[in-house]
Amino acid sequence: MSTPPRKRLSPEQSRDAALDAARTLLLESGPQAVTLKAVAAAIGRTHANLLHHFGSAAGLQKALAASIAGRVSAKISAAVIRSRSQDHDPREVVDLTFDAFDTEGAGALASWMILTGNQDALDPILEAIHRLLDEIAEGHDDQTVPLHEQTLQLVLMALGDALLGAPMARALGLPRDKAREMATAQLRASVVLDPY
Repeated sequence: MSTPPRKRLSPEQSRDAALDAARTLLLESGPQAVTLKAVAAAIGRTHANLLHHFGSAAGLQKALAASIAGRVSAKISAAVIRSRSQDHDPREVVDLTFDAFDTEGAGALASWMILTGNQDALDPILEAIHRLLDEIAEGHDDQTVPLHEQTLQLVLMALGDALLGAPMARALGLPRDKAREMATAQLRASVVLDPY
């Protein structure tokens, strides 16, 4: 029995398929599972094909970080803009940020990259946050410093919660979403979502 020929994909389709497979591996098995070999096997391509697109496993991880950061930043930006135009609960922004680091896998991926010395792979995440801040702060120059401080606090809380939130909450006898509640209260008290 012969195997059917592989479907020919454009370079963009091949790259997108690889990033989708890498994200699935990240979420199912953790960042250590995001290798060129594993992603190639998942999409029925060769290791050489992925080397062509990403250059290395570090390049694949950097592209994955950029993909996650871009998708999540767009959601957060839309939520912040909505919150300025209507009576809106800032919990949506908190949940999107915490989910980005937890259920979207950005926290595990960022931690893995730092621990393996691949810190430049964090650049896409940091650049996406910077672009998001620029977009949100547009027309709100007087709020730049508080906005940056609130973003730092929210991102660090979300990252910490993704990595240690469940065991810490259990150990302290707190509800699992206590960090999200705290972040929401701090966001409500800030000028970040203030419509002026």
